[in-house]
Amino acid sequence: MAVSTPTALVASAPTLFRQGLLALFREQWPQLLLTLTADASQVAALAAQRPFVMIVLDGSLPGLALPGLLAWLHHARPTQRLLVLANPRRPALRGEPLAWPNTRLLVPNQVLPQALAAALSPWLDAPADAGPAPACRAPRGPATGSFSPRELEVLRLVVDDHCNEEIADQLCLSVRTVESHRRALLHKAGTRTLVGLAARAVREGWVA
Repeated sequence: MAVSTPTALVASAPTLFRQGLLALFREQWPQLLLTLTADASQVAALAAQRPFVMIVLDGSLPGLALPGLLAWLHHARPTQRLLVLANPRRPALRGEPLAWPNTRLLVPNQVLPQALAAALSPWLDAPADAGPAPACRAPRGPATGSFSPRELEVLRLVVDDHCNEEIADQLCLSVRTVESHRRALLHKAGTRTLVGLAARAVREGWVA
C-alpha cells in the first residue's frame, strides 16, 4: 500500500506571521507538504476532502467561525490533529470543544518559533505513515499522581495561559511559590518551556 506524503493545512491570512510560520515548517520538516488557504469558508471543505497530518487555524483569520468549525471537525474527523493559534484568554475560546485527547494544541499566536517547534515535534517527527496517536495510548512520562494537588491547580492555569501573578491571585499564593511550582512541573514533565509543558499536559490528558 502506497504511503501518501504528509500534508498540513494552514488557514491563515498572508501576513508576516504566516510567512514566519511557513518558514518554520520548511526548515524543521522539509518533507511536509503545505496546503494554504486565506479563505475561512474553505477550511471545512478542504478538511472533508482528505485527512491532513495537521490543521493549523489562525484564530485571527477574518471570517473564521471558530466554535462552529471546531464542533464540525470534532464530529467529522475526531482524530484530526489541530493547532489553534489564538489568544487563549479570548472569551470565544473558553468552553469550546477543544479538549480532544492527543489531537489538539491551543497556543498563543505570539509563541516563539523554537517553542512551537518543540510542541509540534511529537506529531511531525513521527513516521509519515504513523497517523494520529490513538487516544487510548499509555501516557508518556509522569501520571497525574506524580503531581501534587496544588501543582495540578497551577498546571491547569498554565495551560490557560495565566501569568505568575494571575495564578498567585487565583490560588492565594505568593508569586515566588508559583514560580517554584512551575519549575517543579517543568522538571517532572521533562519539558524546558511552558509552551511545551502546556502542550504535553493536553496531549497526555493531565488536565481536563
